[in-house]
Amino acid sequence: MRYKNLGKTDVKISEITSGTWGMAEGPWGEFDKAACISAMNIMADLGVNSIDTAPVYGDGVSEETVGEFLKGKQRDKFIVYTKCGINIEVPRGGNRRGAKRDDVIKGCEGSLKRLGTDYIDVLFVHWPDPETPLEETMGGLNFLKEQGKIRFIGLSNHGIPLLEEAMKYGSVDMIQPPFSMVDQSAKDIMVWAHGKGTGSVTYGSIGAGILTGKIRTLPELGERDIRGSFYGSHYKEPGFSKVMELMKSIDKISEARGVPQSQVAINWVAQKEYVLTALIGVRKDSHARENCAAMDWSLNQDEMKILDAEVGRLFGTAS
Repeated sequence: MRYKNLGKTDVKISEITSGTWGMAEGPWGEFDKAACISAMNIMADLGVNSIDTAPVYGDGVSEETVGEFLKGKQRDKFIVYTKCGINIEVPRGGNRRGAKRDDVIKGCEGSLKRLGTDYIDVLFVHWPDPETPLEETMGGLNFLKEQGKIRFIGLSNHGIPLLEEAMKYGSVDMIQPPFSMVDQSAKDIMVWAHGKGTGSVTYGSIGAGILTGKIRTLPELGERDIRGSFYGSHYKEPGFSKVMELMKSIDKISEARGVPQSQVAINWVAQKEYVLTALIGVRKDSHARENCAAMDWSLNQDEMKILDAEVGRLFGTAS
Protein backbone atom coordinates (compact mmCIF):
# COMPACT_ATOMS: atom_id res chain seq x y z
CA MET A 1 0.00 0.00 0.00
CA ARG A 2 1.14 3.56 -0.69
CA TYR A 3 0.54 6.44 1.73
CA LYS A 4 0.60 10.24 1.67
CA ASN A 5 0.80 12.71 4.53
CA LEU A 6 -2.22 14.87 5.31
CA GLY A 7 -0.93 18.40 4.66
CA LYS A 8 1.92 19.28 6.99
CA THR A 9 0.93 16.68 9.59
CA ASP A 10 2.49 13.26 10.15
CA VAL A 11 -0.90 11.59 9.62
CA LYS A 12 -0.43 9.01 6.88
CA ILE A 13 -3.45 8.15 4.74
CA SER A 14 -3.58 5.27 2.27
CA GLU A 15 -3.76 6.43 -1.33
CA ILE A 16 -7.12 4.70 -1.69
CA THR A 17 -10.05 5.00 0.72
CA SER A 18 -12.90 2.54 1.31
CA GLY A 19 -16.13 4.16 0.14
CA THR A 20 -19.37 3.08 1.82
CA TRP A 21 -22.18 4.88 -0.01
CA GLY A 22 -23.33 1.48 -1.27
CA MET A 23 -23.37 -0.08 2.21
CA ALA A 24 -27.12 0.33 2.71
CA GLU A 25 -30.33 -0.37 0.86
CA GLY A 26 -30.74 2.22 -1.86
CA PRO A 27 -29.52 3.33 -5.26
CA TRP A 28 -26.60 0.89 -5.47
CA GLY A 29 -28.79 -2.22 -5.34
CA GLU A 30 -29.16 -5.04 -2.84
CA PHE A 31 -27.25 -4.63 0.44
CA ASP A 32 -25.38 -7.50 2.08
CA LYS A 33 -23.94 -6.22 5.36
CA ALA A 34 -21.74 -9.27 6.02
CA ALA A 35 -20.24 -9.04 2.53
CA CYS A 36 -19.53 -5.32 2.96
CA ILE A 37 -17.81 -5.82 6.31
CA SER A 38 -15.78 -8.67 4.83
CA ALA A 39 -14.67 -6.41 1.96
CA MET A 40 -13.64 -3.66 4.38
CA ASN A 41 -11.64 -6.21 6.38
CA ILE A 42 -9.77 -7.24 3.26
CA MET A 43 -9.06 -3.61 2.39
CA ALA A 44 -7.73 -3.09 5.93
CA ASP A 45 -5.60 -6.25 5.81
CA LEU A 46 -4.08 -4.98 2.56
CA GLY A 47 -3.19 -1.61 4.09
CA VAL A 48 -6.17 0.69 3.52
CA ASN A 49 -6.48 2.78 6.66
CA SER A 50 -9.11 5.34 5.61
CA ILE A 51 -12.89 4.89 5.43
CA ASP A 52 -15.50 7.35 4.19
CA THR A 53 -19.16 7.34 5.21
CA ALA A 54 -22.04 9.75 5.88
CA PRO A 55 -25.30 9.83 7.88
CA VAL A 56 -27.37 10.16 4.72
CA TYR A 57 -26.02 6.92 3.26
CA GLY A 58 -28.99 4.68 4.00
CA ASP A 59 -30.21 6.99 6.79
CA GLY A 60 -27.43 5.90 9.12
CA VAL A 61 -27.08 2.28 8.00
CA SER A 62 -23.70 2.87 6.34
CA GLU A 63 -22.30 4.47 9.50
CA GLU A 64 -23.65 1.58 11.59
CA THR A 65 -21.98 -0.88 9.20
CA VAL A 66 -18.66 0.94 9.54
CA GLY A 67 -19.20 0.88 13.31
CA GLU A 68 -19.58 -2.92 13.23
CA PHE A 69 -16.38 -3.17 11.18
CA LEU A 70 -14.51 -1.09 13.78
CA LYS A 71 -15.62 -3.23 16.75
CA GLY A 72 -12.69 -5.00 18.37
CA LYS A 73 -10.12 -3.17 16.24
CA GLN A 74 -7.46 -0.72 17.36
CA ARG A 75 -9.28 2.54 16.66
CA ASP A 76 -6.21 4.70 16.06
CA LYS A 77 -5.18 2.49 13.14
CA PHE A 78 -8.03 3.92 11.04
CA ILE A 79 -8.83 7.36 9.65
CA VAL A 80 -12.63 7.60 9.61
CA TYR A 81 -14.41 10.34 7.66
CA THR A 82 -18.09 11.14 8.00
CA LYS A 83 -20.21 14.16 7.23
CA CYS A 84 -22.70 16.67 8.51
CA GLY A 85 -24.93 19.18 6.77
CA ILE A 86 -27.44 16.68 5.38
CA ASN A 87 -29.24 15.70 8.52
CA ILE A 88 -31.20 12.48 8.83
CA GLU A 89 -34.57 12.70 10.51
CA VAL A 90 -36.00 10.39 13.16
CA PRO A 91 -37.83 8.16 12.46
CA ARG A 92 -35.80 7.18 9.43
CA GLY A 93 -37.07 7.97 6.01
CA GLY A 94 -36.11 11.56 5.27
CA ASN A 95 -33.32 14.11 5.42
CA ARG A 96 -32.86 17.84 5.29
CA ARG A 97 -29.94 20.09 4.43
CA GLY A 98 -28.68 22.38 7.17
CA ALA A 99 -25.29 23.38 8.54
CA LYS A 100 -26.19 25.62 11.45
CA ARG A 101 -24.08 25.27 14.59
CA ASP A 102 -26.67 23.02 16.26
CA ASP A 103 -27.03 20.90 13.10
CA VAL A 104 -23.27 20.32 13.02
CA ILE A 105 -23.02 19.43 16.70
CA LYS A 106 -26.14 17.23 16.84
CA GLY A 107 -25.17 15.57 13.57
CA CYS A 108 -21.75 14.71 14.97
CA GLU A 109 -23.27 13.25 18.14
CA GLY A 110 -25.52 11.00 16.06
CA SER A 111 -22.60 9.86 13.93
CA LEU A 112 -20.49 9.07 17.00
CA LYS A 113 -23.24 6.81 18.33
CA ARG A 114 -23.78 5.00 15.03
CA LEU A 115 -20.05 4.54 14.51
CA GLY A 116 -19.55 3.40 18.10
CA THR A 117 -16.52 5.62 18.57
CA ASP A 118 -15.42 8.49 20.81
CA TYR A 119 -14.09 10.64 17.99
CA ILE A 120 -14.24 11.17 14.24
CA ASP A 121 -11.01 11.78 12.37
CA VAL A 122 -12.46 14.06 9.68
CA LEU A 123 -15.92 15.63 9.77
CA PHE A 124 -16.92 17.02 6.37
CA VAL A 125 -19.72 19.45 5.64
CA HIS A 126 -21.41 17.36 2.95
CA TRP A 127 -22.80 20.18 0.78
CA PRO A 128 -22.86 23.98 1.12
CA ASP A 129 -25.79 25.41 3.06
CA PRO A 130 -26.72 28.73 1.40
CA GLU A 131 -28.96 29.61 4.35
CA THR A 132 -26.17 29.51 6.94
CA PRO A 133 -23.05 31.72 7.09
CA LEU A 134 -19.85 29.72 7.00
CA GLU A 135 -18.71 31.54 10.13
CA GLU A 136 -21.49 29.78 12.05
CA THR A 137 -20.80 26.39 10.47
CA MET A 138 -17.08 26.65 11.18
CA GLY A 139 -17.89 27.73 14.72
CA GLY A 140 -19.67 24.43 15.29
CA LEU A 141 -16.83 22.45 13.76
CA ASN A 142 -14.20 24.30 15.81
CA PHE A 143 -16.22 23.62 18.96
CA LEU A 144 -16.24 19.89 18.19
CA LYS A 145 -12.51 20.01 17.53
CA GLU A 146 -11.87 21.72 20.87
CA GLN A 147 -13.98 19.03 22.57
CA GLY A 148 -11.84 16.30 21.00
CA LYS A 149 -14.81 14.84 19.12
CA ILE A 150 -13.24 15.50 15.73
CA ARG A 151 -9.59 15.76 14.71
CA PHE A 152 -9.82 17.52 11.35
CA ILE A 153 -12.30 19.68 9.44
CA GLY A 154 -13.37 18.95 5.87
CA LEU A 155 -15.61 20.60 3.28
CA SER A 156 -17.15 18.54 0.48
CA ASN A 157 -18.44 20.01 -2.80
CA HIS A 158 -17.39 23.57 -1.89
CA GLY A 159 -15.82 25.90 -4.46
CA ILE A 160 -12.80 28.15 -3.99
CA PRO A 161 -14.74 31.25 -2.80
CA LEU A 162 -16.45 29.21 -0.07
CA LEU A 163 -13.18 27.55 0.92
CA GLU A 164 -11.49 30.94 1.19
CA GLU A 165 -14.35 32.18 3.36
CA ALA A 166 -14.22 29.11 5.62
CA MET A 167 -10.46 29.45 6.06
CA LYS A 168 -11.01 32.84 7.70
CA TYR A 169 -12.56 31.03 10.65
CA GLY A 170 -10.41 27.96 11.05
CA SER A 171 -8.34 25.25 9.41
CA VAL A 172 -9.85 23.39 6.45
CA ASP A 173 -7.76 20.25 6.41
CA MET A 174 -9.46 18.25 3.65
CA ILE A 175 -11.88 18.69 0.77
CA GLN A 176 -13.90 16.05 -1.07
CA PRO A 177 -14.57 16.86 -4.74
CA PRO A 178 -15.53 14.69 -7.71
CA PHE A 179 -12.51 13.76 -9.82
CA SER A 180 -11.65 11.06 -12.32
CA MET A 181 -10.37 10.62 -15.84
CA VAL A 182 -13.87 11.49 -17.07
CA ASP A 183 -14.62 14.35 -14.64
CA GLN A 184 -12.19 17.26 -14.47
CA SER A 185 -14.71 19.76 -13.11
CA ALA A 186 -12.99 20.22 -9.72
CA LYS A 187 -9.35 20.09 -10.81
CA ASP A 188 -8.72 23.82 -10.31
CA ILE A 189 -10.19 23.62 -6.79
CA MET A 190 -7.95 20.67 -5.93
CA VAL A 191 -4.78 22.33 -7.24
CA TRP A 192 -5.64 25.49 -5.29
CA ALA A 193 -6.33 23.49 -2.12
CA HIS A 194 -3.08 21.54 -2.50
CA GLY A 195 -1.22 24.84 -2.55
CA LYS A 196 -2.84 25.68 0.80
CA GLY A 197 -1.83 22.35 2.35
CA THR A 198 -5.39 21.00 2.16
CA GLY A 199 -5.77 17.38 1.06
CA SER A 200 -8.24 16.21 -1.59
CA VAL A 201 -10.28 13.02 -1.17
CA THR A 202 -11.68 12.32 -4.63
CA TYR A 203 -15.06 10.66 -5.13
CA GLY A 204 -16.32 9.11 -8.36
CA SER A 205 -12.68 8.10 -8.86
CA ILE A 206 -13.48 5.39 -11.42
CA GLY A 207 -16.45 7.22 -12.94
CA ALA A 208 -19.14 5.27 -11.07
CA GLY A 209 -17.74 2.06 -12.53
CA ILE A 210 -17.56 3.12 -16.15
CA LEU A 211 -13.74 3.00 -16.15
CA THR A 212 -13.63 -0.65 -15.09
CA GLY A 213 -13.97 -1.71 -18.72
CA LYS A 214 -17.01 -3.86 -17.94
CA ILE A 215 -19.46 -1.53 -19.70
CA ARG A 216 -19.04 -1.35 -23.48
CA THR A 217 -22.54 -0.54 -24.68
CA LEU A 218 -24.78 2.27 -23.47
CA PRO A 219 -26.85 0.73 -20.65
CA GLU A 220 -30.53 1.33 -20.01
CA LEU A 221 -30.63 2.60 -16.45
CA GLY A 222 -33.62 2.51 -14.14
CA GLU A 223 -35.01 5.60 -12.47
CA ARG A 224 -33.33 4.77 -9.14
CA ASP A 225 -29.94 3.92 -10.67
CA ILE A 226 -27.51 6.49 -9.28
CA ARG A 227 -25.34 6.20 -12.37
CA GLY A 228 -28.04 7.85 -14.46
CA SER A 229 -28.65 10.74 -12.09
CA PHE A 230 -25.69 11.72 -9.96
CA TYR A 231 -23.15 10.51 -12.56
CA GLY A 232 -25.41 11.05 -15.54
CA SER A 233 -22.96 12.63 -17.98
CA HIS A 234 -20.90 9.42 -18.23
CA TYR A 235 -23.92 7.28 -18.99
CA LYS A 236 -25.53 9.25 -21.77
CA GLU A 237 -24.38 10.73 -25.04
CA PRO A 238 -22.13 12.39 -26.00
CA GLY A 239 -20.28 11.56 -22.78
CA PHE A 240 -20.56 7.80 -23.15
CA SER A 241 -18.90 7.76 -26.59
CA LYS A 242 -16.06 9.89 -25.25
CA VAL A 243 -15.51 7.40 -22.44
CA MET A 244 -15.40 4.54 -24.93
CA GLU A 245 -12.78 6.44 -26.93
CA LEU A 246 -10.70 6.90 -23.76
CA MET A 247 -11.06 3.20 -22.98
CA LYS A 248 -8.97 2.38 -26.06
CA SER A 249 -5.91 3.92 -24.39
CA ILE A 250 -6.76 2.36 -21.02
CA ASP A 251 -7.18 -1.04 -22.69
CA LYS A 252 -3.73 -0.86 -24.27
CA ILE A 253 -2.03 -0.15 -20.94
CA SER A 254 -4.19 -2.75 -19.20
CA GLU A 255 -3.23 -5.43 -21.73
CA ALA A 256 0.46 -4.52 -21.76
CA ARG A 257 0.69 -4.65 -17.97
CA GLY A 258 -1.66 -7.57 -17.46
CA VAL A 259 -3.83 -5.64 -15.00
CA PRO A 260 -7.56 -4.75 -14.91
CA GLN A 261 -8.63 -1.46 -16.47
CA SER A 262 -9.90 -0.27 -13.09
CA GLN A 263 -6.35 -0.30 -11.71
CA VAL A 264 -5.18 1.98 -14.53
CA ALA A 265 -7.93 4.45 -13.67
CA ILE A 266 -7.25 4.27 -9.93
CA ASN A 267 -3.53 4.85 -10.39
CA TRP A 268 -4.11 7.79 -12.71
CA VAL A 269 -6.06 9.56 -9.95
CA ALA A 270 -3.90 8.48 -6.99
CA GLN A 271 -0.64 9.50 -8.69
CA LYS A 272 -1.71 13.13 -9.13
CA GLU A 273 0.29 15.23 -6.67
CA TYR A 274 -2.79 17.26 -5.75
CA VAL A 275 -4.75 14.13 -4.76
CA LEU A 276 -4.38 12.87 -1.19
CA THR A 277 -6.48 9.71 -1.58
CA ALA A 278 -8.89 8.26 -4.12
CA LEU A 279 -12.24 7.19 -2.73
CA ILE A 280 -13.33 3.82 -4.17
CA GLY A 281 -16.67 2.21 -3.34
CA VAL A 282 -16.35 -1.38 -2.12
CA ARG A 283 -19.00 -4.04 -1.43
CA LYS A 284 -17.37 -7.33 -2.45
CA ASP A 285 -14.18 -9.19 -1.54
CA SER A 286 -13.14 -9.41 -5.19
CA HIS A 287 -13.46 -5.65 -5.62
CA ALA A 288 -11.44 -5.05 -2.45
CA ARG A 289 -8.55 -7.21 -3.67
CA GLU A 290 -8.61 -5.70 -7.15
CA ASN A 291 -8.65 -2.13 -5.80
CA CYS A 292 -5.76 -2.72 -3.43
CA ALA A 293 -3.67 -4.47 -6.07
CA ALA A 294 -3.61 -1.16 -7.96
CA MET A 295 -1.23 0.07 -5.27
CA ASP A 296 1.30 -2.67 -6.11
CA TRP A 297 2.42 -0.85 -9.23
CA SER A 298 2.46 2.66 -10.74
CA LEU A 299 1.92 4.18 -14.15
CA ASN A 300 5.18 5.36 -15.67
CA GLN A 301 5.72 8.85 -17.10
CA ASP A 302 5.03 7.77 -20.69
CA GLU A 303 1.77 6.09 -19.70
CA MET A 304 0.67 9.13 -17.74
CA LYS A 305 1.45 11.38 -20.70
CA ILE A 306 -0.61 9.20 -23.04
CA LEU A 307 -3.57 9.16 -20.66
CA ASP A 308 -3.30 12.87 -19.85
CA ALA A 309 -3.32 13.71 -23.54
CA GLU A 310 -6.44 11.61 -24.18
CA VAL A 311 -8.23 12.91 -21.09
CA GLY A 312 -7.41 16.47 -22.12
CA ARG A 313 -8.55 15.91 -25.69
CA LEU A 314 -11.82 14.30 -24.71
CA PHE A 315 -12.76 15.92 -21.39
CA GLY A 316 -10.67 19.06 -20.95
CA THR A 317 -7.57 19.84 -18.91
CA ALA A 318 -5.80 16.81 -17.45
CA SER A 319 -2.19 17.43 -16.38
